[in-house]
Amino acid sequence: MKYESLERWTFLGSLLLVSLAFLFLLKPFFGPIFWAVAIALIFHPVRQRISARIGERPNLVASITLLISMVIVIIPVIVLISSLVAEGLNLYQRFQDGDLRPGEYLDQINSSFPAIEAFLNRFGLSFDELRDRLVTAVAGAGQFLAKQVLGFGQNTFQFFLNLALMTYLAFFLLRDGTRLVELMVQALPLGDERERLIFRKFAEVTRATVKGNLLIAIIQGALGGLIFWILGLTGALLWGVVMAIFSLLPAVGAAVVWVPAAIYLAAVGDYMPAIILTAYGAIVIGLADNLLRPILVGRDTKLPDYIVLLSTLGGLVMFGINGFVMGPLVAALFMAFWGIFIREFNQEEPIPPRATE
Repeated sequence: MKYESLERWTFLGSLLLVSLAFLFLLKPFFGPIFWAVAIALIFHPVRQRISARIGERPNLVASITLLISMVIVIIPVIVLISSLVAEGLNLYQRFQDGDLRPGEYLDQINSSFPAIEAFLNRFGLSFDELRDRLVTAVAGAGQFLAKQVLGFGQNTFQFFLNLALMTYLAFFLLRDGTRLVELMVQALPLGDERERLIFRKFAEVTRATVKGNLLIAIIQGALGGLIFWILGLTGALLWGVVMAIFSLLPAVGAAVVWVPAAIYLAAVGDYMPAIILTAYGAIVIGLADNLLRPILVGRDTKLPDYIVLLSTLGGLVMFGINGFVMGPLVAALFMAFWGIFIREFNQEEPIPPRATE
């Protein structure tokens, strides 16, 4: 009996070590694997509809679904990234050549709105010191952007290799994803009901974050870049992408970009473009979030805004660009696990809901 117990624990320890070694081998390909999973989850309903029309032909159904995902997602992203690289390099070169002078822009705002300096003085802040810090921050951000752009240009082969790997994996996940999930449900020792709940939460959050939040961010960034281009502002594509990135963060949004731009236009005397940009930003860009988010995202994540904000920021720090999905996903799984624990292991009476007044 003791020997059988020793065999069992030895096997389980070996299984854990082999699994960790396999995950370590996959670590360099974490990004392509994750996005292949995301594409399979997002386009799974499309796959089901195609399968219902043409019958159970797994390879053909997966190929058609993957082609649709490439037309809708992958190809536009490649075009956007290439345009962004060119725009970022051009803007950085103009900054280096002295065509763009953020210090003079801030001085112009200060001279046009002297109340700003008086307001800062009330809190013991110096406008000149704040100006120098902002200029330094802009210069640092420009150098960081240039480094990232140049790094992307030097690693173009790596990018397309990861893209090919992601596409290859997405095909098999679209074809065999349901069977793989059932296999994992059988293998994991967490209880089938709990495992299905966790997998369902994983799918819901991934779809909501990628399909909903990312699509909303792209729409807001496109709207912002469009108005910048119409008004003749420099770097419309780049600032559109920046607005899209900030739109991913709750309580932040694209206003971080267009509000300072509107203030600067008013400072230099371009009152009509400033009014147009302010109205467009508040009505069009702002309402795009308020109207589209409930439709595209709904309440799939079931996370408070402050949890989404903190988890998104933490995810970006830990996982890089993939963190805007990974952060809320980890937070949602955290909430799901604790929800299971409270429901199944807490023996105390549940807290009654607050009575409505």
